[in-house]
Amino acid sequence: MSMAKKTDPQSPAAPHAADSHDLIRVHGARENNLKDVSIELPKRRLTVFTGVSGSGKSSLVFNTIAAESQRLINETYSAFVQGFMPTLARPEVDVLDGLTTVITVDQQRMGADPRSTVGTATDANAMLRILFSRLGKPHIGPPSAYAFNVPSVRASGAITVERGAKKAVKATFNRTGGMCVRCEGRGSVTDLDLTQLYDDSKSLAEGAITVPGYKGGGWNSRLYIESGFFDPDKPIRGFTEKELQDFLHREPTRMKIAGINMTYEGLIPRIQKSMLSKDKEAMQPHIREFVERAVTFTVCPECDGTRLSEGARSSKIKKISIADACAMQISDLAEWVRGLKEPSVTPLLTALQQTLDSFVEIGLGYLSLDRPAGTLSGGEAQRTKMIRHLGSSLTDVTYVFDEPTTGLHPHDIQRMNGLLLRLRNKGNTVLVVEHKPEVIEIADHVVDLGPGAGTAGGTVCFEGTVEGLRAGGTITGRHFDDRASLKETVRKPTGTLPIRGASTHNLQGVDVDIPLGVLCVVTGVAGSGKSSLVHGSIPAGEGVVSVDQGAIRGSRRSNPATYTGLLDPIRKAFAQANGVKPALFSANSEGACPTCGGVGVVYTDLGMMAGTSTTCEDCEGRRFDASVLDYHLGGRDISEVLAMSVTEAEEFFGAGEACASPSSSSRGYPMAAHRILGRLADVGLGYLTLGQPLTTLSGGERQRLKLATHMADKGGVYVLDEPTAGLHLADVEQLLGLLDRLVDSGKSVIVVEHHQAVMAHADWIIDLGPGAGHDGGRIVFEGTPADLVAARVTLTGDHLAAYVGA
Repeated sequence: MSMAKKTDPQSPAAPHAADSHDLIRVHGARENNLKDVSIELPKRRLTVFTGVSGSGKSSLVFNTIAAESQRLINETYSAFVQGFMPTLARPEVDVLDGLTTVITVDQQRMGADPRSTVGTATDANAMLRILFSRLGKPHIGPPSAYAFNVPSVRASGAITVERGAKKAVKATFNRTGGMCVRCEGRGSVTDLDLTQLYDDSKSLAEGAITVPGYKGGGWNSRLYIESGFFDPDKPIRGFTEKELQDFLHREPTRMKIAGINMTYEGLIPRIQKSMLSKDKEAMQPHIREFVERAVTFTVCPECDGTRLSEGARSSKIKKISIADACAMQISDLAEWVRGLKEPSVTPLLTALQQTLDSFVEIGLGYLSLDRPAGTLSGGEAQRTKMIRHLGSSLTDVTYVFDEPTTGLHPHDIQRMNGLLLRLRNKGNTVLVVEHKPEVIEIADHVVDLGPGAGTAGGTVCFEGTVEGLRAGGTITGRHFDDRASLKETVRKPTGTLPIRGASTHNLQGVDVDIPLGVLCVVTGVAGSGKSSLVHGSIPAGEGVVSVDQGAIRGSRRSNPATYTGLLDPIRKAFAQANGVKPALFSANSEGACPTCGGVGVVYTDLGMMAGTSTTCEDCEGRRFDASVLDYHLGGRDISEVLAMSVTEAEEFFGAGEACASPSSSSRGYPMAAHRILGRLADVGLGYLTLGQPLTTLSGGERQRLKLATHMADKGGVYVLDEPTAGLHLADVEQLLGLLDRLVDSGKSVIVVEHHQAVMAHADWIIDLGPGAGHDGGRIVFEGTPADLVAARVTLTGDHLAAYVGA
């Protein structure tokens, strides 16, 4: 009998075959700069991936593990459904084994549509609408009646619906929506300054329209000149009332213009559709500048900025309308919902309560549901996306986080750690890309990539426990316990920038003098009002250079060389050395490979199956026509120069072959390129290749690229928003050196930052708080870092004192 027990598969002594899959195995990963990486990750554990910026963390976690899981899940859907999904290519990897469903929680900013709010991005708004449609007095209609995204529709007429032999005739159709008619659910209305649209002393033929894109002889201007509604040679101030009405406000009219069927439309509605309906931040700089000049955005007078119709605002529960509920701070709204006792909607109240409590628990209790989603920082957007996963019943899922502590004060990081551990304890695999020692410390398993960045990275330097990492000789291990010390002496201000009565968002009439000519750090817990103070009260304009982490708009053709203006001197240097025109050395112009159009890859649409992208066979991914590659500068062709890293290119254009030219006059372009490359190296982007698509950069890399571009500006005041985001411990020192050089060259540097090393290095600290939302918005400390540590009266003071070991 005992023998039978041993061979019995049901016996606890024999492990079940299904329990043997405890590892995610990756073999031969070669995505981006990964060099044949093979690792095994334990499931149902918390694994942190670390390493210097550009070492390959995201390539391994997001572009290999998460991408393959997503691709395999998509393949389970029918070909019809797959047609509506983004097409994903298989990552460059030999074997990926033991994958589970991956949920990616990244830092991509949320859509900047003005109708997208914190409430609509989570399920909170939908649940509130159902609640008001059940309990609101007076009752005004179904949940859609409380939605500012749904317009009211009333239609009448015979609609015939055929069902079998029956014919039903419906005469009227009504739908009650909650959208404010005046602002169409946007909360603000726009007024146009007509003097910025046209010069009324000129005629249309003389180029009276001054809107970007309407000058010259393009279709936009021809539409008006050749419409026949007015004399194109008559100055606009001589137009009759009817002509002016046709010119500015005419409804869309189909007509023949210059022999082509076109739609004519008044200038104002045309501009509103083409420019004003878009997010300002997504516009090209010259169009944004025009919009800022020509348009005034004012709070909608009809709905008072609530986006809701009068009916939706009139329906109330306990004297609170849905507009009031959405404007409340979420922590207060959670208390209000807790006080509602109505048996008929108990399940709904419980679900809403859980969602609102999750906001508070995750450290976002200071937001309100009507806050536009586009105004959230990268860290806030990531934590908002976490909300829907916290109460999820799913287990054995792989959660992938991209630096979840971005934008978090040291005080809030403890809370985030608790959430990561909670997800793990439910039986999930948690993979985190992170630099902060406080997060690395809670890991069950650490993977350190490196040793350097770009081509110098892409290998696993260490794999094991946190103790092993500390004892190991990797860059991360050596810097793990680094602590910046307080400065012996601080610089003296050369002047002050006075701010009086600042009341943007939650600021409570703040008066503060920001010192100039020094490194000033603005800090405080998340939601205490730092960005509101810095961005809302320091006017970006003359002398102020503001550098944030917002996405850099551009296609896959955009790269660091095009963005920084570096490609211009490089093209001219090639043209000068070879006696040809610069346009040949642009992959977006005459020099482009004719097969792939200068993209480097050919996209093949396979109809019902997922399309594929393959490297262009003619140019082999180099993007240039073969004849262009015959021209050389310093022994290199243009594609070889764009494949260089910033560090290599700096040497090439500095003292390298590019300058080995007999005539001194041709040194100008290589020198200009060398200056830009020097600035890129200064901000710690030496590992980026010149031709790397901008779409592959992280938030921190984008900000440092913008900083490098702005460093040549004439501005005297630099405003930076968490420049340490995405920086390895070893790179923070280099950033501090750069900030010091900016200050020593006579600039004033104001930094919104949580990193204790930057706080310790500051000359002056302004600490906001004491809490978040309406519990913050006040100055709780002003002074030197040493005074802050000595006083220990704020949360920041406590954490900084612990950090420097005071």
